[in-house]
Amino acid sequence: MSLKLDSPVQTQTVVGILKNPLTGEHHGNHSEGKQPAGRRRVFVQTETGCVLGMELDRNDNVHTVKRRLQLVLNVPTEESSLTFGDMVLKNDLSAIRNDSPLLLTRKQMHRSSSTPCLSPTGREIQPRDRSGPIEILGHSDRFVGTRLLVKEIVKAIKIGVDPIPVHSGLGGAYYFRNSRGESVAIVKPTDEEPFAPNNPKGFVGKALGQPGLKRSVRVGETGIREVAAYLLDYDHFANVPATALVKITHSIFNVNDGVNGDKPSKKKLVSKIASFQQFIQHDFDASDHGTSSFPVAAVHRIGILDVRILNTDRHAGNLLVRKLDGAGRFGQVELIPIDHGLCLPESVEDPYFEWIHWPQASVPFSEDELDYIENLDPVQDCEMLRSELPMIREACLRVLVLCTIFLKEAASYGLCLAEIGEMMSREFRGGEEEPSELEVVCIEARRLVSEREVYSPKSEVRDDDFQFHIDTEDLDWDFMTRSSSYFSMANGNGRNPLSRLEESVEEEKESESEEDGEDDFPESIPSISMISMSLKGTRLQEKSHKFHGAKPENGYGSSGHRSANEQLPTSVSFVKLADMPEDEWTVFLEKFQELLYPAFAKRKLVTVGQRQRQRLGSSCQF
Repeated sequence: MSLKLDSPVQTQTVVGILKNPLTGEHHGNHSEGKQPAGRRRVFVQTETGCVLGMELDRNDNVHTVKRRLQLVLNVPTEESSLTFGDMVLKNDLSAIRNDSPLLLTRKQMHRSSSTPCLSPTGREIQPRDRSGPIEILGHSDRFVGTRLLVKEIVKAIKIGVDPIPVHSGLGGAYYFRNSRGESVAIVKPTDEEPFAPNNPKGFVGKALGQPGLKRSVRVGETGIREVAAYLLDYDHFANVPATALVKITHSIFNVNDGVNGDKPSKKKLVSKIASFQQFIQHDFDASDHGTSSFPVAAVHRIGILDVRILNTDRHAGNLLVRKLDGAGRFGQVELIPIDHGLCLPESVEDPYFEWIHWPQASVPFSEDELDYIENLDPVQDCEMLRSELPMIREACLRVLVLCTIFLKEAASYGLCLAEIGEMMSREFRGGEEEPSELEVVCIEARRLVSEREVYSPKSEVRDDDFQFHIDTEDLDWDFMTRSSSYFSMANGNGRNPLSRLEESVEEEKESESEEDGEDDFPESIPSISMISMSLKGTRLQEKSHKFHGAKPENGYGSSGHRSANEQLPTSVSFVKLADMPEDEWTVFLEKFQELLYPAFAKRKLVTVGQRQRQRLGSSCQF
């Protein structure tokens, strides 16, 4: 029977490391860190979630890899693409590191419920697999504890201690246990995320690599972000549990059977790529406990991490609370932040910071916290992530750089955590979503860069260079390429809406602005009165809540699964960073930093009038 890569059926069989598939010879995994010279091990994941292990020789290229996969999956090489992060591999594989996950996709996707099952050809492949049940993808020194945990779990699996599915949440997750039956790790397969092909809770409808729950976070890539958050939490500053990306094999994992509707396929060993996080014993989460007892330092440290990584989903439910027992520690608790899969979006998004309403966030940073922030190096952070997670997209790294710079400058200026969070968060006025103060600064910085007119014309980007385009089908205008023309049309008089004056603030605070050193700024930098952070009366983008495509009756597809296209309204993206060439990106950061100080001064003026305002917050509802 012919095998179709675009089949929604994902019968995932563990496939051995292919040494020379053309001759039928198979090869087991080498001991960790002892790959022969010139050889690399990679894991190729299809868009339906099937994971195949493979060893690359020094002379291998994309064509030879596809030839090997063609023998296993019967996929015509001319109809598939091999991608590595945001890089579509043409022929050269020199950029691929050992243990890297690659994604194999069809160039023209067509889905049909009548297509046959996806399974390797040849019964001899499965018995020859000698790979371990759990393999860590990466060699960071910070994974030492995780490796010990993996050995403990593998030992338990061998004596029959099976993992337990997690029934809460939108995605597939599993508690893996030790030999005593205690949950010690939580595993989240990338192909079981919300809207991914093998989601066990009915939220399906998209392929790996397409825009997901957040349009700037692609399906199948939240696990990478979970690991990134852990690696960026230097010195365990925010208390993020140890997290690694793994290739993991077990029969517990979900595989949707598209032929038989909701009927699950017969359980067999399935190999998947997943995030693997240490499970921390706790008493409850922040939604079940009064926040007044939370330590100021713990809230600050989690908030500092959230700002750096632009966490779009920090609610009380993903802040675990553990009571600290012992003499003199009555009532004291420890906070453990989890679920960082929606951080580091590909564009500047609207974050959700639950702590923004807590009184601890209004307490000034301590000297230790200020020292920690001052020593942050976003350039070094990016190099570290490229080394440990080479598949991470450059757009995500730019967001990390931007937010880290913003945090460092804001803390240096004297802003507290709540003020920083407020500047990053959007407001809804009259049913419309307005850009945050941070986004407005970015918009103005882009305008100043475009006015320089010193850059050569941008080369056209071919459609086949990118597998999916985030947000382009939903925006009424492409802000990044038409910002100047939009600003001239928005008011009808060619005036930049960012330059609107707020007369009341300007008249009442003129003397304070002079004392704040406004006159010390270069003439090319707009004053705080020139950058209207509230953008009153300005409609940059009307927030649309329309649904895409026809909505099936009762909101369900014919297979009983809920379609991804029916779940989320259109998102708004005011600021994108990925489209800038490197030289323009450098100039943008310079302008961005120059514009921050007028913005900080204005925020201070606004905050003075809000000191007595009671902060009331609530968790995100999903």
